[in-house]
Amino acid sequence: MDDPILTIEERAAINNGRWFSSLSPSLRHDILRCAFVKRYKDGELICARGDPAEAWSGVARGAVRVSSTSITGKQVTLTYVEPGIWFGDVAMFDGERRTHDAYAHGETTLMMVSRADVQKILSQHVELYEALLRLHARRIRTLFGLVEDLNTLPLRARLAKQLAHLVRSYGVPSLHDGREVRIGLQLAQEELAQLLGASRQRVNQELKQMEREEVIRIEPGGVVVRNRDALMRIVESDTER
Repeated sequence: MDDPILTIEERAAINNGRWFSSLSPSLRHDILRCAFVKRYKDGELICARGDPAEAWSGVARGAVRVSSTSITGKQVTLTYVEPGIWFGDVAMFDGERRTHDAYAHGETTLMMVSRADVQKILSQHVELYEALLRLHARRIRTLFGLVEDLNTLPLRARLAKQLAHLVRSYGVPSLHDGREVRIGLQLAQEELAQLLGASRQRVNQELKQMEREEVIRIEPGGVVVRNRDALMRIVESDTER
């Protein structure tokens, strides 16, 4: 049975989310009042492509892996939804079915609001319409940025930008060296390559080069960023070319 109460850490992740924290206290209260908690084990299916859109969700713990399946049957990861981020709201407006599969990546906790409750909140808070428009505009900007990077930046720079993003979202400071940050989201190199639209072999080559330059360290449990300034210099130098 799902635990209806968030832990302190989970509640903080929701409340401190950049978008959610910008809402008025009364709107945040009504969203949380209607929400219910669902917990998923690593790899568990949250929703499948073609499913009806029954709920709007916010990630309180873990991550949600959004994926698609190619015509050859290969599953391709498109993005990861991190703690504090809400998703699934587009289908609340257009009434269409889910366009992608979503799986729990690690032990994952979601705050979920039913479609009926979303409609009720929208009728009581015009503010939510404007807030969702801002959220969608931010997503479009991000999408255009990704398309631009894919067409203008070399893989090395795209990889450095992705690692910097993962550090901001999932960084865990090292207890032994304050300059080092471990990326808490465990990604296989194949999954990282899918995010970058590149082969695993090429991503592996770039990671090894960054390791030789002492920018990162590759460990069995994932990647440790040893020098964040050097990581950003890779992005900036390749962007300016």
